[in-house]
Amino acid sequence: MSEQFPSEGAMPPDVSNSGTGGHLYMQTNERENRVVHYLRSADGRLTEADRCPTGGSGAGPLNFRANPMGLVAEGANSMILTSDHRLLFVTNVGDNSVSSFAVGSDGQLRLLDVIPTGSAVTGQLGTAKSLAYGASSRTLYVLHTIGSDNIRLMSVDDDGMLVARPESYTAAPSDKPGRLNTMVVVSPDDRFLLVGASIDQFPTVNPDGTANLWFERDGKPHSIFPNNPDGDGWAVFPIGECGRLGEPTFQDAGGSSPWCPLFLRHRPDRFAIGYATSDGVSLATLASDGRISVGPVAEADTSRGKPSALCWMTITPDDHFLFTTMTGYGYITSWRINDDAVSIAKDPACTPIPGDGTFRGLGGMVTSGPTDIWISPDGSIVYQIYPNAARLVGYQVQLDGSLEEITTVEIPHNTSTGLAGF
Repeated sequence: MSEQFPSEGAMPPDVSNSGTGGHLYMQTNERENRVVHYLRSADGRLTEADRCPTGGSGAGPLNFRANPMGLVAEGANSMILTSDHRLLFVTNVGDNSVSSFAVGSDGQLRLLDVIPTGSAVTGQLGTAKSLAYGASSRTLYVLHTIGSDNIRLMSVDDDGMLVARPESYTAAPSDKPGRLNTMVVVSPDDRFLLVGASIDQFPTVNPDGTANLWFERDGKPHSIFPNNPDGDGWAVFPIGECGRLGEPTFQDAGGSSPWCPLFLRHRPDRFAIGYATSDGVSLATLASDGRISVGPVAEADTSRGKPSALCWMTITPDDHFLFTTMTGYGYITSWRINDDAVSIAKDPACTPIPGDGTFRGLGGMVTSGPTDIWISPDGSIVYQIYPNAARLVGYQVQLDGSLEEITTVEIPHNTSTGLAGF
């Protein structure tokens, strides 16, 4: 029997105090990539402690906000912590490598290992950008944006050292070899690997300089965005012995550009889906056989223009509030999760953060291009990266789902990505 959750009008749990503080990590994603370690005070404010080289290379000037081709470097879960907070893993998208760090009791990092993923860098930039960890098999899954071997595997030993494995897998249908994947996640029971996607091929440019979001195939127009209309936006892989993957199924994701799959903590067969170009959120169920059923899409306010590029997401520990990054708009929207439905709590949930005026998303709106988002373990503080504004902002979560800014720190302009902490 599933746990019951508050109805839309009910008072959510008290998130008014921020606990005892802790640690937050972000990668600079500069050519000489580093992990920035922040101390989180009891009231959520950030103080930079140090910067640790990853031993690998980031995207640097080839990021999406400076160069549209930098979209290959944009994804979620570019850095993750193990559940016991002993190890931190980081992708280096510039050279297709992964770094592992030991995390001390004081939050200090010590570089343990950095090894290539096994996928070659064929141009100026690699494509390794999302990580998932299967704890039962001690397997690290590395998602690359594109390519016939865009999922690579690594084994993690007792000391946090990495061993690249020979297996490789493709997370795109055979008729969509140009699909750009965004995020990989392991189901809570370690039985399935889910992959989200952003576009099926790069947009061309219209005469007026705007992006052309359609292409022609078999004499018919098709959207560049996955799942529209083919219904094959999700790749779901069964996980077998020693973390090996079986044959994927490509399933209907319920909307276009199913960017971010995020499992609930108290109902592990349920996950939220954020849609970059269906401009909303839905709840889905993952059955024991790997089949997905998707609920209706709750849409955000798109009066500023489409697509909204709703991408990164985070959920409060009680599964009550969902916060989504509106990359095309420069702010965060909050949602309530009620039984099998999602509804808007506050849209926007915070004041938009302006960028330097140089970046426009796919919808053509000027934006600060917010990326990764992370919530403190007690659910009281949300942290958001605004790369084009060179700011990392922390917000206090209010009882109605709105966000009140409480801290901001300067970060590397345009490149910074990835958040993890404890």
